[in-house]
Amino acid sequence: MGSTYSVKYVRAQGIEGPEALQAETEQILADLDRQLSTYRSDSAIERFNALPPGSCEAMPPAVLELVEAGRALSEESGGALDLTLEPLLNLWGFGPKGTGTRVPAADEIARVREQVGHHHLRVEGERLCKDTALEVDFNSIAAGYAVDKVVERLKALGVGSYLVEITGELKAEGRKPDGSPWRIAIEAPRDDERVAQKIIELDGQSISTSGDYRNYFEQDGRRFSHTLDPETGAPITHRLASVTVAQPSAMRADGLSTVLMVLGPERGLAFAEDKGIPAFFVIREGDGFATKSTEAFDELFGAGGEQ
Repeated sequence: MGSTYSVKYVRAQGIEGPEALQAETEQILADLDRQLSTYRSDSAIERFNALPPGSCEAMPPAVLELVEAGRALSEESGGALDLTLEPLLNLWGFGPKGTGTRVPAADEIARVREQVGHHHLRVEGERLCKDTALEVDFNSIAAGYAVDKVVERLKALGVGSYLVEITGELKAEGRKPDGSPWRIAIEAPRDDERVAQKIIELDGQSISTSGDYRNYFEQDGRRFSHTLDPETGAPITHRLASVTVAQPSAMRADGLSTVLMVLGPERGLAFAEDKGIPAFFVIREGDGFATKSTEAFDELFGAGGEQ
């Protein structure tokens, strides 16, 4: 995934040592990389992406599971999440086959959008099929899925207290040896330094943050985020700088943080409140930022929180 991971856990009687658990973790990550990575041509999903329109190919269970999860999130959010955006990401220069960031012409965007959309993709038994030259990109949910799989394996091996983080997505459960909770910082949306916006305690929850403050380019005084709105085929332009979501499933938290980032501060907050999603929004206001949180977030972590 082009990033890092870390696993912290409390060792107890009957639980294997760190070398064994590291080997288990890295096997899971290597398997998922071979199946889901869009940065290696031999992965299962890249083999599918290279197929011509009208093709079907048998895919591993992880690919099929993520396709269906992405479709469900897309339907739930009115299309705010779309796993088939890779051709558009490449066009803007943010994807694995991008040739440099640039603002494409309207006719280019319109042409590429014809190859995008979950309605062009279907699962038939163990096969994945497409009716146009679409490409699937799991980057909006793959890291969260990996967290869930590592946690599942650790728990099967007897680990009851852990903090698992993979490329920024994380989940924690249980307590540290001294009885204190796992505490994590929600990062302030700054591209010049790393500062904690809010500190929360986790026990059984996953946390995912999406933001536009690291991966973007500027042209003619305008800022273009790597987060694309499937409705327009272009980067988001609203004032939402970052959003953090809590869920029991890291994959769902990962996907929902993208959904809310696409929807923006008003529609995103309304969607999260309606669905009872614990979410924390950081919104640009003039030269500074304002924060808003949903009722579910305040109930879970407290309205004030530690700063």
